[in-house]
Amino acid sequence: MRLGKQSVSNANLPSRGKRGRWWLLISFSVAVLACLVIVQGSALPLVSSEREDLLTHRVQLGDLVVSVMEQGTVESSNNTEIKCQVRGYSTVIEVVDGGTIVEPGDVLVRLDTKRLEDEIGKATTDAHTAKADLERTKADVANADIAIDAYLEGSYLTQLNSLKKQLALAQANYANAKTEMGHTQAIFRRGYVNQFEVESKRFALEQADLGLKVRQTAIDVLNNYTKEMRLETLRGNLRAGKAKLQADIAGLAMDEGRRDRVIEELKYCVIRAKRGGLVIRPSAEAWKGQPDIAVGATVRKDQVLLLMPDLTQMQVKVGIHEALVDRVKKGQTAIVTLPDFSVDGEVISVASVAKPAGWWTGNMVKYDTVIGIPASQDLKPGMSAEIEVVLSEYKNVLLVPVSAVVETGRFSLCWVKTITGEIEQRVLGLGDSDDVYIVVNSGLAEGDEVLLNPLDRLEEAQREAFQAFEPDVGSSDDSKSEETAESTQGGQGDF
Repeated sequence: MRLGKQSVSNANLPSRGKRGRWWLLISFSVAVLACLVIVQGSALPLVSSEREDLLTHRVQLGDLVVSVMEQGTVESSNNTEIKCQVRGYSTVIEVVDGGTIVEPGDVLVRLDTKRLEDEIGKATTDAHTAKADLERTKADVANADIAIDAYLEGSYLTQLNSLKKQLALAQANYANAKTEMGHTQAIFRRGYVNQFEVESKRFALEQADLGLKVRQTAIDVLNNYTKEMRLETLRGNLRAGKAKLQADIAGLAMDEGRRDRVIEELKYCVIRAKRGGLVIRPSAEAWKGQPDIAVGATVRKDQVLLLMPDLTQMQVKVGIHEALVDRVKKGQTAIVTLPDFSVDGEVISVASVAKPAGWWTGNMVKYDTVIGIPASQDLKPGMSAEIEVVLSEYKNVLLVPVSAVVETGRFSLCWVKTITGEIEQRVLGLGDSDDVYIVVNSGLAEGDEVLLNPLDRLEEAQREAFQAFEPDVGSSDDSKSEETAESTQGGQGDF
């Protein structure tokens, strides 16, 4: 296909095309051949202008359809996905064949259950262990709650009463010592006892007073410090026990939930059809050597195992080469050719991001393009299809064969056979093209006879192609080339 002065092929495009590249490649090959001819003298002489077997084509008005063709596969745009709902990885031990018509309740896929059965056993044991820990924690909490009342109404009162009893005895001892001290001082003044007796009674009184203060201090320490410290410890044990109780409750719920979830997943190992219809297997990636879903294959959670397509909504997805994707627009007409018939389609969408290129695509950059096609009972998912997207249509335009044009890099040239039999060079203004014809905007008129394959038959064409690859030697040469180009528009060519 040719865009302006650019020639591209619908079937085999380069990854980075420029205008006229393949013409330049052909011209370069001929130029190299011409160099060999010049160097080797008469080893390979150029074609003489006296030959009368030149092939020509009469330029006419006609219609031109410019299109791009790609290969694709028919698929449904609305597929019910059958996914794996088992966590982790599972092994497929049974899967329905692609293309099978199933009824509601039919088995589609069976997965291996050994791993889940082992998990159920372990999760059940963990749940029982967690329940035992919970019951033990409940008992600890109850004990911690009772311990507070037991201390306040038991140990604390017992200790307090004991200290009060000791305090009462100390008070009695102090009163007796004080009375004896007063009596001894009275008889000492009368001379019945000596000073030693008085000092002895005074010492006994001080001992009784000290014992009284010790007992009173012990009661104060019990009420103000020991009691609060003990209560705080018991309350802390109660709070810790309650916190552990909540943790054990949550742990039990987690273990039971894990067990119940695995038991539920065991049901998902047998996947049944929820509705009737056609079942197909999803297409494997282009770089894979085998399909994803098969007996013995390993599948993961949320992986699509099977598809149940809606046969009333069909489409074809193809890849359009990056050199042409800008010309493909939503709403353009597309001809879809199937093995036994053809239908008219329409471009529904063109991807804005290219799909990854790799060795499996020949490193060609392509953009996914979706072609919508009307519903038909003859359409089946997986059918091969050839898509022809119509890029442009031209009515009653002047057309010239691609083989009649020589690209020099600066000009598009052709050679016209005049009424007198002479060969005349023309500079062309070209438009769009397909692989066969190019739209001519200027340089030719209807009825002109153009030479086909001039590079093979005219020395002048070979010289023009060769000059396209000669390096510039100065501005004077450029001026000379421009003058030559201008003069060739109406000049004569050697035959």
